[in-house]
Amino acid sequence: MSLNYANNKITEEQYLQGELVAEFKHEFIDGEAYAMAGASETHNLLAGNLFAELKNQLKGTPCRTFIADMKVKVANDFFYPDVMVVCQQDNDFDYYKQSPVIIVEILSKSTRKFDKNAKRLKYQNISTLEEYVLIDQSIAEIEVFKKKEHWQSFYYYLGDAITFESLGVTVLVEDIYYQVNNDDVLAFLQEKNQTAVQDTNTNPMQSPYPTTQKP
Repeated sequence: MSLNYANNKITEEQYLQGELVAEFKHEFIDGEAYAMAGASETHNLLAGNLFAELKNQLKGTPCRTFIADMKVKVANDFFYPDVMVVCQQDNDFDYYKQSPVIIVEILSKSTRKFDKNAKRLKYQNISTLEEYVLIDQSIAEIEVFKKKEHWQSFYYYLGDAITFESLGVTVLVEDIYYQVNNDDVLAFLQEKNQTAVQDTNTNPMQSPYPTTQKP
């Protein structure tokens, strides 16, 4: 969520020119620029993990994956998605895109309401958008809104795999939460380690060499 920077109406051109020299990023909503708050370590880890997974799996395809600093234009508004994938040729503008297939936002206490409601409704007006992804920082929960399901949402948790059908890509939830230290992740890893130890004790390592019995 962005914080109100100025209550003065400005034009789209003024906003785009201003962003080139601005000390902080701003989103542009209904003719007003809003300065964006800084992101937490967890926020950066989540966005970076998913960005890396998508970028790696989309190698060799026309799809391009962007993180944080690339704007998306929605009607007359501009936003900075945390992660965005564009598969159509959209090279006319260096500083923003208009045809994303997937948009990802990382939720925080200050952004939750806006990202889940007002911003989601704006994003759903993008004709090319197929999936809108919300990743929670405080708990391990991911919500995916799917256009093909009439924008119904689906929830995913640790132990699940998410298939982004518009890209043909599958990502494990635990890989998205890699190195994140919220309570859900710590409990999941502890249980996973305990299970691994139990499996080792139940099925001890066998010698790879043949054994012979003494006469």
